[in-house]
Amino acid sequence: MIAPGGRDASANTSVPEPTGKVAPQPWITAPETVAVVEALAAAGAEVRFVGGCVRDAVLQRPVEDIDIATPEPPERVIALLGKAGIKAIPTGIEHGTVTAVIGEARFEITTLRVDVETDGRRAKVAFTDDWTADAARRDFTINTLSCTLAGDIYDPMGGLDDLGRRRVRFVGNAEKRIEEDVLRLLRFFRMYAQYGRPPPDIKALAACRALAPRLSGLSGERVRDEMLRILMAPDAADTVVLMRGEGVLEHILPEAGDVGRLRLLSWLDTSAIKVDSVAPDPLRRLAALLDVDAARAGSVAARLRLSNQQTERLVRVAPPPHDVTPDVDQRSLRRALNRAGADVVRDRVLLAWAGELAVTARRRGERTQAWLDTLAAVDAWTPVEFPLKGRDVIALGVPAGPRVGELLGAVEAWWEDGDYRADHKACLEKLGGLAGGAR
Repeated sequence: MIAPGGRDASANTSVPEPTGKVAPQPWITAPETVAVVEALAAAGAEVRFVGGCVRDAVLQRPVEDIDIATPEPPERVIALLGKAGIKAIPTGIEHGTVTAVIGEARFEITTLRVDVETDGRRAKVAFTDDWTADAARRDFTINTLSCTLAGDIYDPMGGLDDLGRRRVRFVGNAEKRIEEDVLRLLRFFRMYAQYGRPPPDIKALAACRALAPRLSGLSGERVRDEMLRILMAPDAADTVVLMRGEGVLEHILPEAGDVGRLRLLSWLDTSAIKVDSVAPDPLRRLAALLDVDAARAGSVAARLRLSNQQTERLVRVAPPPHDVTPDVDQRSLRRALNRAGADVVRDRVLLAWAGELAVTARRRGERTQAWLDTLAAVDAWTPVEFPLKGRDVIALGVPAGPRVGELLGAVEAWWEDGDYRADHKACLEKLGGLAGGAR
């Protein structure tokens, strides 16, 4: 028999008691959440919310992902959900994970488990009915909290105290936790960036410093995901400085330069300016941190397995954006907009502004307004389309082939030099002159 605390009732151990209570949360009282919990508890097993949703609820932060734990094995979880008419997806059945879906709501349900074997990347697990043993295998104490549908919080590892002190600590031995999964090394800095307060835990830093060389064995995707999350933290620059000081950054992002531009960009996009089109963006912040040309930006993108769209964006903002400052004329700005698009130019404006502030922080109000005016011009930009197509060239008797592209390119350059004012008729006249002269 499994007692409410998740242990064998016949064992000579005490059942852990709740140590706190979370205030009523919309995500807890939502009908979909209640339906999933009641379905899982139908056979009498205890069901709790675990990890990040409990941590963020305690801090009164928005909860995005709802994770649920139960001593029921995954096959039984699927059966219980099915009996209640809830769709179940075996997303990680070998690790005891099932995803419940009700409409747009998704819940990740994991059977309580303990690690049997680890290799630094993945663990072989065994299922258990011991809530404390399950908590002991987690990464940080602030992620070991669990709570019931009624809001009762269980805290087997002192996570509430650490959360209150904004202290990020590994569960148990820090080096052992990282050796079990090297990604936890980067997660420490991400959690510290999002939840920590100086000074960082000395034991955690020592373990990160000692095991940093092992980061080279991680996949680009895993490094990318953690690094982009770190860069989205309110004080990302401080965390990056800490990572560099502990010898971590050199193993995952040796192309990183001075953090001044990142620090000022983060200030601009979070508090210094109020522009609807400007919000914190992880890829832009990555670009601010890098000290590379376009070719090396492409190499970084390939190593981090960025998408094609992300790669193109990173490469296009890598060169020094001197053509998008308030010092350039509007015609040059329009040319940059037409060639790269408003989103890329906005990135380049913000990066150029942050770079200028990193060199000379104190600027007159007129200069600030000039930068704001530049952003306003970007936001007001309406894309213009070159009036001619290949068929216009062929209609003049030019055979299909490379010459068609050459003529279109020449007319487009002339059209651009004229600040995009020439209409279809004028462009045709220019084309006719060039085509006639080439015959």
